[in-house]
Amino acid sequence: MSDNPSFDIRYSILEDLPFLQQWFEDPVACDDFPFGTAEKEEALKNWIGFSRFKAGLTGTIEGAPCAIGTLFLMPYKKIAHHSSFFLMVDPKHRCKGIGTSMVRNLLHLAKTRFRLESVHVELFEPNVLIPILQKLRFETFGRQENFVHTNGSRRARVLMEHFFYE
Repeated sequence: MSDNPSFDIRYSILEDLPFLQQWFEDPVACDDFPFGTAEKEEALKNWIGFSRFKAGLTGTIEGAPCAIGTLFLMPYKKIAHHSSFFLMVDPKHRCKGIGTSMVRNLLHLAKTRFRLESVHVELFEPNVLIPILQKLRFETFGRQENFVHTNGSRRARVLMEHFFYE
């Protein structure tokens, strides 16, 4: 649970998009995501678009969005048993338990509403989400050194997955 007693979680709505866009204006915050500047706008619209299926959750503090996490559902029955996800916590509200709470709730949504077998995520080191995911029993299934080149540095890509065992 978050450190803030006024923290709550609801389904995301299309009107949450401006908050996501605002958080991505922080270069440090958006440094954790694979899309570049040119594709960012379309990626964020796609991200919030899954709210139509109730596949996104928005964390709020006193009614104002502070985090948005979305399951990217697969469109074909053959692969609909798993999903990737993205999570963004407003840079002003990080390190307060919001990320942990959001991941737990996304896992619950994936298991109960969509009956998924697993959820996976792509991260770039360093990333503060990695210890949270390890605590929540995500397993690393792939790692590529020097995958991303940004601002003169090279970062490893880490692929992690959580399985819902019976």
